[in-house]
Amino acid sequence: MERALTLLDCFDETSESLTLAELARRSGLYKSTILRLATSLERFGHLVRGSDGRFRLGPALWRLGSLYRRAFDLAETIRPELKVLVDETGETASFYVREGDARVCLYRRNSPKAMRHHLSEGARLSLEGGASAKVLLAFGDDPADHDAGVRASGHAISLGARDPEIAAIAVPVFGPGRRLRGALAVSGPLSRFDEALRTRALAALEAAAARLEARTPPPHE
Repeated sequence: MERALTLLDCFDETSESLTLAELARRSGLYKSTILRLATSLERFGHLVRGSDGRFRLGPALWRLGSLYRRAFDLAETIRPELKVLVDETGETASFYVREGDARVCLYRRNSPKAMRHHLSEGARLSLEGGASAKVLLAFGDDPADHDAGVRASGHAISLGARDPEIAAIAVPVFGPGRRLRGALAVSGPLSRFDEALRTRALAALEAAAARLEARTPPPHE
C-alpha cells in the first residue's frame, strides 16, 4: 500500500503525466515493481496508462478528491468570497486547510492579471514558510506551533518566504467554538505587494473572514 501511494505522490501540477523511467526516478522503485503496482492501480481507476505509454492519474482520484472537498461543505460560501477578494485586490485569492504536515489549497481564484501567482486547487504545500502556513500553525491545535506575534495581530505576511518572487497575506477562518477551519489568503508578485496593497488586502481578508464565520456551518463529526 505504501509503495502504491508513493507512486501516486510522484504526480504534481507540473507533471500531470510521467513515463515509466520518470516514475522510477521519482519514486525510487524498480520498473518491474512499478508495472506490478500500476496494474492494480489501473484496475481500481487510480492510474491510467495512455497509448503513448505515459502514466496519468485516473478518474477515481477525482471522485475521491470531490468527496474530500465536499466534506468541508464550504464551497458555496467560500468561492463567492474569493471572487470578492480578487475584485478588491486584483490579486489571487485562496483558501487553505491543514492536512497532516502539509497545507492543501482547497479553493482558489486566480488573478486576471497576466503576471500572477498561479496554483492549482488540490496542490499540497509545505507548512514551512508562506502566510497561510503561518496562520494554520499559529491558530492550530498544537500549542508548540503557536506564533505569539501572528496570534496577536490576527494575520500573517510572507514576503518571498516560499518563493522569492511571491508575497502573501493570510488570516484565519474560524467555525463554531473558535475552531480553525482554514486560512484565507491573497497572494501575488512581490513587486506589487507594497504597503498600500497589503493594507487593502488585509482589510478585505478580515471582512471576508468575518462573513464566512457568520455563515460557516458546524464541522462534520
